[in-house]
Amino acid sequence: MLRVQLICTGRLKEPYFVQACDEYDKRLRRYCTLERLELAETGDVARDGEAMLKKIPEDAFVVALCIEGVLTSSEELSALLTDCANRGRSRVCFLIGGSDGLSDAVKKRADLRLSMSRMTFPHHLARVMLLEQLYRAFNISEGGKYHK
Repeated sequence: MLRVQLICTGRLKEPYFVQACDEYDKRLRRYCTLERLELAETGDVARDGEAMLKKIPEDAFVVALCIEGVLTSSEELSALLTDCANRGRSRVCFLIGGSDGLSDAVKKRADLRLSMSRMTFPHHLARVMLLEQLYRAFNISEGGKYHK
């Protein structure tokens, strides 16, 4: 089973974001082992980046969510996860920075820079959106009916 790690700068405080993340966490258990890590936001992007880099497993395929990343479809995300599993990369790590984004060092460590949209979203909402897209991607790979 694929291990998916979500490393984020900053803690979710709003109950509606926490509830939404918890719901997708439950849904994803069927498809993967999910680990969500929230790191304290210091206000210094470089220092936050150093803390994030220390948490990334060495063997992980790393995806940094950043505005300058590539745009991808849900089907392409599904194919990426399937490809990682087929190539023996049993761990995929997604990185979401704080309100000031990710450090250059974190972006350089990434195997893929991914943009969710050309629009700007709050980083807390991005967590919910990513978890939903992961659920959708796994459902696509199984031929499920969630994705229309």
